[in-house]
Amino acid sequence: MKFNDIDFNKWKEEDINVDSLWIYNEREKSGKHKNHYHGNFIPQIPKQLIKRFTKKGDIVFEPFMGSGTTLFECENLERKYIGFDINSEIIEYVNKNMEDSDSSKYFITENDSTNGNQSAENLNFGLGKFGKQKFQLAILHPPYWDIIKFSNNEKDLSNAKTLEEFLSLMKTSIQISYDFLEKERYFAIVIGDAYKNKEILPLSFYMLHLVKKNFDVLLKGIIIKNIEGNRGKIGANNIWKYRAMKSDYYIFKHEYILVFKKQ
Repeated sequence: MKFNDIDFNKWKEEDINVDSLWIYNEREKSGKHKNHYHGNFIPQIPKQLIKRFTKKGDIVFEPFMGSGTTLFECENLERKYIGFDINSEIIEYVNKNMEDSDSSKYFITENDSTNGNQSAENLNFGLGKFGKQKFQLAILHPPYWDIIKFSNNEKDLSNAKTLEEFLSLMKTSIQISYDFLEKERYFAIVIGDAYKNKEILPLSFYMLHLVKKNFDVLLKGIIIKNIEGNRGKIGANNIWKYRAMKSDYYIFKHEYILVFKKQ
C-alpha cells in the first residue's frame, strides 16, 4: 500500500477500522476539538480516512472546512492541509485556534466551493505554497440541503432552493476536488439523509449516483457511521423513541461515508 504509512509488520497494533459500520460512543473532544458548531464533524472520521489513505507530508483538501476538525487531525498526524469555507466568521475562528501552529503546513481561505474558477485559483495558490500541483486526499462534508442553515449567504449550499440545485452545486465542488486529486488516490463524501414531506429523502443515494454517473471512479466503501450517544436523539424521557413509535418513521442517527478512488 504505497498511499499510507501502515507498518504491516505491526498491523495488529494499528487502530484502522476496515469495517463498513463505525459505531462511536461519543465525539472525540481532546486537543483543539470542540463541539460548538452546527453539523460539527466528529474527529474520528477524518482521522480514519487520513491514516488509511495518506502518508506523512501528504496534502489533504477539504472544500467545506467548517470549524477545523480535519485540519486539527492533519496537524496531529503530520499531514499538510488546504481548507475552504464560505463563512468568514468560521475562517476567523479556525485561524485563532491555529495561532500557535506552523503556518507553513496549512492554507485556509474564504472560498465559495461551488464556484469552479474561484476554487481552482485558490487551490493553485494553496498547492503552490507546498510546491505541488495535486493533493492526495479530499474529504467533503458538505452542509446538508435545507436541514441546518449555516449562514444567510445565498451561495451557501445549505440554502439551495431545491434538491436539484443542491446536487448541481455539489457536482461543481466534486469536480474541482476530482481535477486536483492525484490519480489513483481517494476522496470521501460524508453525508446523511433528510426527512421531508413525510418520507425519507436519501441525499446519500443521490450523491452516490451523481458521482458514479459523472466521474471516472471506483466505489471503494459505503460506510455507515453512528454515534450511540447522539444527544439529539436520546434523553431522560426518550421522547424521540416515543414519537417514532407513535408514528411510522425510524430515528435518524447515521451518516454515510462514501469512499471513491480516482481512475
